Amino acid sequence: MTPRTLSDLHRFGYLGPRGTFTQMALDAWDGARHEEQVPFGSVDAALDALRSAEIDAAMVPIENSVEGGVSATLDALATGDPLVVIGEVLVPVTFVLCARAGMPLGSVRSVGTHPHAWAQVRSWMASHLPDAVYVPTLSTAASAAALGRPGDVMFDAGVCAPVAAANEGLEILAGDIGDNRAAVTRFVLVSRPGTLPEPTGADKTTVVLFQRDDHAGGLLELLEQFAVRGVNMTRLESRPTGEAMGSYCFSIDFEGHVQDARVGETLMGLRRVCADVRFLGSYPRADGVRADARLGTADHDFDAARLWLEQLRS
Repeated sequence: MTPRTLSDLHRFGYLGPRGTFTQMALDAWDGARHEEQVPFGSVDAALDALRSAEIDAAMVPIENSVEGGVSATLDALATGDPLVVIGEVLVPVTFVLCARAGMPLGSVRSVGTHPHAWAQVRSWMASHLPDAVYVPTLSTAASAAALGRPGDVMFDAGVCAPVAAANEGLEILAGDIGDNRAAVTRFVLVSRPGTLPEPTGADKTTVVLFQRDDHAGGLLELLEQFAVRGVNMTRLESRPTGEAMGSYCFSIDFEGHVQDARVGETLMGLRRVCADVRFLGSYPRADGVRADARLGTADHDFDAARLWLEQLRS
């Protein structure tokens, strides 16, 4: 079994390069700031390194309050050797427009950044740089790193976190350019399967569900497993399996821990009706919100019902 205590995790991977929001999330994880941090060029590269035991854990983005799920992470977790989430971090997102010294705002004709970042600054760009061409990069920090290196670059300015611009010695042409001041990105710390984090009462569980076949009411059949047991979903997204057109799996976060009776009953129900259920972990919620078990769905309600049935059978 892979240890899960922080003291056993020493080599952390993250979506790099230095100065990404992902590194900010890793620094916010208690204790990780003082351990070895290894940047990777993509989510896939970080998770592949984790699967091959090159690192002990990986911090990757999974969801944004504006753009929704991060498809690269969702797809990488739904396939390949199993991995599990052991924690999450919420990072407020603040973007700046940066460039090499001497580049005036009015001369910017192209802007490089990550697709999720571009989607969150589109309105600002339309108002201030309507003719600027968008150039996608692997991360927000990658755009700053490209501008910080000597030589030619494919764009005039980059959108990144303030720390990335500072790291590369770039000039900030405009600050706080995000279209949504309340934007937050959710990151998850992923490890190889092992001992689960203990339930806290404020937990979240993540699964990927694969249907046996596409039929009328198929999604409803899955959702009923949650509804009848009083389990609240916090995220539901469909992702193509790649097997055929129209073949989708469902990536779901929901309240509760696998040790909770209602969650356990839900997982058993899903296992009965699905072709496969990929369990991606139960872990403490970053916001500390505790789930409210409605009448009839608390652990003692399930225990009482089970005892009643055992008495009938005996």
